[in-house]
Amino acid sequence: MSGKMKALIKKPGEPGAVCDLVPIPEIGKHEVLIKVKAASICGTDVHIYHWDEWAKQRVKPPYVFGHEFSGEVAAVGEHVTSVKEGDTVSAETHIVCGRCVPCLTGKKHVCSNTMILGVDTEGCFAEYVKVPAENIWKNPPGMPDDLASIQEPLGNAVHTVLSGITAGAKTAIVGCGPIGLMAVAVAKAAGASQVIAIDKNEYRLDLAVQMGATETISIEKDDPLKIVSALTGGWGADLVCEMSGHPTAIRQSLKMAANGGRVHILSLPEHPVCIDMTNDIVFKGLTVQGITGRKMFETWRQVSELLHTETIQIRPVITHHFSLEEFEKGFDLMREGQCGKVVLIP
Repeated sequence: MSGKMKALIKKPGEPGAVCDLVPIPEIGKHEVLIKVKAASICGTDVHIYHWDEWAKQRVKPPYVFGHEFSGEVAAVGEHVTSVKEGDTVSAETHIVCGRCVPCLTGKKHVCSNTMILGVDTEGCFAEYVKVPAENIWKNPPGMPDDLASIQEPLGNAVHTVLSGITAGAKTAIVGCGPIGLMAVAVAKAAGASQVIAIDKNEYRLDLAVQMGATETISIEKDDPLKIVSALTGGWGADLVCEMSGHPTAIRQSLKMAANGGRVHILSLPEHPVCIDMTNDIVFKGLTVQGITGRKMFETWRQVSELLHTETIQIRPVITHHFSLEEFEKGFDLMREGQCGKVVLIP
């Protein structure tokens, strides 16, 4: 397929982006061209858009960014047999080598040579995106485009919450950004006895209640350590999911966990974090697990089934829809924290 398409271009050396016409990607023998129906904004996209220190070190503009999407297969490479034109799909965004030790031993989500769609390659804030065929996930018939576009971040939430025993667990979600909000819904669906949502943003704490939180704690008003202790009878949370990346929140996550409990960390602090390992991890016998991406493709199957069967109610997390040309509105809302998930429609 030839011609031009609308796309959001990240320009070098400055904040922001521009919507412009660029060539439709040409696909190789093992690639798939997808007509994008919906693309959601991720925190990573916000870092790139605002051109912070991480973005300056990681990405190489000019290029099309964005990595969470759903769409319809428009064309397939000559060696592709897993999907066909017209299939509705999303995609795993970690492009892995398949040859390193983690890949060869069933741990592709921690591939030593991972590249990320829309970070290290051309992305999906466009009318079309090309993806390796092995990264394609076929969506169930009838799944709404906007819900299908947030399966990748929902996969992060599922991976974070379900990497330990959740049923019956007193669970704290620290940080109620969009993925933290999704984690609230996942924990509730997985049978957590309590789901305590912690943040400073009242807008998102209200969303957390809609997602199933049994209790919310505003760090602007209360001491989360005291409140979690009181809510759990003095024992602490069996499972703490750290989604904020703030150094204080990370230290508090370790302290609020029950002896013998688990702390799952999805967040990405900008700088090294100082912790009291002796008292807050070793003597408490904590299991601390870093979470990256989604298990390929175990997590995708969990996400798809949870959505398709409506086992989790994720719709409240999608708060805004904009056209691709209105991207500035979406990024402004993300910066201000006055939104859940923002979906762009090319």
